[in-house]
Amino acid sequence: MELNYAIFRSEPIMTIPDLAQIGSHNKREKKAYQSNPNIKLELTKNNIELVPLNVKYVKGFDELTKEYKKEHDERMKTERADRKKRYHEMLNSSKNVVADELVMTASHNFFKDMSREQIKDWADTCMEFVYNDLGYKKEQILHATVHLDEETPHIHCVVVPLVKKLDKRTNTERYTISKKQYIKDKIQLSHLQDLYHKRLTERGYDLERGIKGSDNKHIKIKEYKQLTKKLNHELNVKNDRFDKAMNDFEEKMKTTKQTFIVDKDFVKVRKDTFESMNNVISESKKVMELQPKLQTIFNEVDSYANSYKSLEKENQKYKKEVSKLETENKELKDENRSLMYRLNELFQLLKKFLRKLLQRGNDYTKDETAEVVKDCYDNSEFDMGDVIRISKGTTKQDELFEYVEAPDYYKERVRDYDEYDYDKDDFDLSR
Repeated sequence: MELNYAIFRSEPIMTIPDLAQIGSHNKREKKAYQSNPNIKLELTKNNIELVPLNVKYVKGFDELTKEYKKEHDERMKTERADRKKRYHEMLNSSKNVVADELVMTASHNFFKDMSREQIKDWADTCMEFVYNDLGYKKEQILHATVHLDEETPHIHCVVVPLVKKLDKRTNTERYTISKKQYIKDKIQLSHLQDLYHKRLTERGYDLERGIKGSDNKHIKIKEYKQLTKKLNHELNVKNDRFDKAMNDFEEKMKTTKQTFIVDKDFVKVRKDTFESMNNVISESKKVMELQPKLQTIFNEVDSYANSYKSLEKENQKYKKEVSKLETENKELKDENRSLMYRLNELFQLLKKFLRKLLQRGNDYTKDETAEVVKDCYDNSEFDMGDVIRISKGTTKQDELFEYVEAPDYYKERVRDYDEYDYDKDDFDLSR
């Protein structure tokens, strides 16, 4: 009987762009998957949404972590200009994950002949493990889905381990995203994999615990073949010894006269013949005792081999997908670099335009323009230097200087800059 294995993995997501790519894959937002031909898009409609997400991953993430963003933006208002970072920029540059992807599945044959409803029941048990044993709340689940459009059904559950922790420096509680609050290290992960298997077997699923350490070291099929070869050799040795004992006994039967002496009540056997018979019986018992044990081991090894062969195949698909994503990511980076350059040019033009409005607009226009400048500053689109350059010498100078808490020495150096040309700014903001 072939054994089936319960499989649970945890895969960290380190940046917002990575999250976006994973979301595109999990939600099947591409029109084709050339790097993964095993995805049958015509079957995607059968996928099961365990925790639905009706928007893209990044937008869903921002909504889920909006209190964290609000806290960060508030903190940035008092941060030094050279240390200010936008929310996503801060997340991408931190050492913490932005999310964690939990992958749950089993050996391919486990799902054989299962209906969609039966797979849904299995998936619900897996999600109970996420809630009850891992400790995630439903509001921390960004998205969870069962893919039925690939060779082996599996769950992708993306969680955001958003927690509040004590900041010892400020002695206040602050939001952070910390996977270690739920999966501290590989030792705890191994314990959770034990627990995952236990929860499934408690519900009556006939599954073995996945191979320990398989996340750390992939055991090749070749090694299993070597083990099988060794076991076969041991069995052959036993068989050879049995054959030798049997041949010895047969020779004694041929060459020994009066091997058996039969009288009314007894059968007498010569001593050397009797010893030879006992040897045959002993060796045959050893072979018989070893045979079922070896067969069990052979079956288990074959099952391991098939399981790993399936994982190897799946791993190759992921490698191809990663390679393609890396190429796409490079193209996106190049495109982003060009867009950032253009965006910077547009921002420079915007700053000049806002200054002209503050210089030459009517009172209403100046009031509205000042609010725009404040909003840009609050959203970290302008820094203090930008606000000073835009407003100095205008009627909104004092209001905006005060809003950004500009140092007094800037105010003292301002004269009449109504005709000031933004491009010829000689204001030293490095003091």
